[in-house]
Amino acid sequence: MVAMIKPGHLLLLVGLLSGCVSDRVVLLPSPDGAETALVVRDASGERVLDRPYAATNTQALAAPFDFRANPEYVETRYAAVLQALPRGAVSHVLYFETGGDRLTQASLAELSALRQQIANWQASEIMVIGHTDRVGSLAANDALSAKRAEAVRELLIGEGIPAEKLEVAGRGEREPLVPTADEVDEPRNRRVEINVR
Repeated sequence: MVAMIKPGHLLLLVGLLSGCVSDRVVLLPSPDGAETALVVRDASGERVLDRPYAATNTQALAAPFDFRANPEYVETRYAAVLQALPRGAVSHVLYFETGGDRLTQASLAELSALRQQIANWQASEIMVIGHTDRVGSLAANDALSAKRAEAVRELLIGEGIPAEKLEVAGRGEREPLVPTADEVDEPRNRRVEINVR
């Protein structure tokens, strides 16, 4: 059987995941509400699932056997499978004072809550990406963005986040949150993004 799905969409392969003889495929709703579709195909035929909770039995692809699964039933019956699905990424932004790697007071205050959220998320990968505004040279901003990312990494380690889960990168002034002309001091661009997956 072949199941084709667009990236970012969820599907439930009940029989395939649980080792059952009869395979049932259920298309779960997209987290952002976007329309989704899935083609389930084997040697006997194919089915297109194109609405939330659309389902099919893979042993009956050649016969018209499609149905809409009851959302409450799916959530109850397959709770263990649904809990095992990877969560989507969550992003946080911390801001810095001008010209250095010191967090603003507001961002410092967020660290404890951020640590708790990361711990509850049980993340396997945390990407810490430093950014700058456009004041200064490209080379200086590259170095400063890396320094900011590393400073946040160290703060997260100090909050109990395992170092092996943390990756850092500096983007300099290349990816501004607020586009500006060169040499413009923009506080919202002096930031570190923390992407938790």
